[in-house]
Amino acid sequence: MDSSSQSHCSFPLPDTMPVMVLGDCYLFPGCLLPLFIFEERYRLMLAHALKTDRMFCIGTRVKNDSGGYDLLPVSTAGLIRACKKQEDGTSHVMLQGVRRIQLNSWQQEKPFVIANVQPLETIIETESAYINELKDRSLDLLPDAASCAGDSMRNLRAALHKIECPELVCDILSYHFVRRSTTQRSLLMEPCLEKRYDILLSELERVQEDA
Repeated sequence: MDSSSQSHCSFPLPDTMPVMVLGDCYLFPGCLLPLFIFEERYRLMLAHALKTDRMFCIGTRVKNDSGGYDLLPVSTAGLIRACKKQEDGTSHVMLQGVRRIQLNSWQQEKPFVIANVQPLETIIETESAYINELKDRSLDLLPDAASCAGDSMRNLRAALHKIECPELVCDILSYHFVRRSTTQRSLLMEPCLEKRYDILLSELERVQEDA
């Protein structure tokens, strides 16, 4: 494959999407993020999303060099898989990441943010055999089954080996096994799948050495 080859991911997206701003929160495609919605602006955001396409994204707030905060220009479009509203007006939401997106501009800032968005395509630069090798190497670096939940870890590794999409496996491992926010940020923002795996492998090797 050449550098213009891209992921097969084609989940349809709207042109605009509500944004829930959170500090150091990273959602990846294929993963589930539980949220508790209690602020009034996000209650309004949730109601808007449920009435339209059931989608919103996380706007990750990070500190900038001047001491203030910026939003990352990259996020993951999230689909509301479950929503339970409480008597006090708060809600428990399960948000499923479906596809990386670029936040281009703001269509609305109050009472909640709505961004103009576009899909962020994944670039794949090498043959699938090499990508699958990176996938297998990453799975081999998962915590030893004897040291964490035994059968559960073995079952997880087996299930991930069966997933044919190496991009999805990389995202699942990034979400569940990477703890440093700076590394999660790099993994979310990197468009090249091989480079994502390089970042992931370095982090998993570091964790294994520290164990």
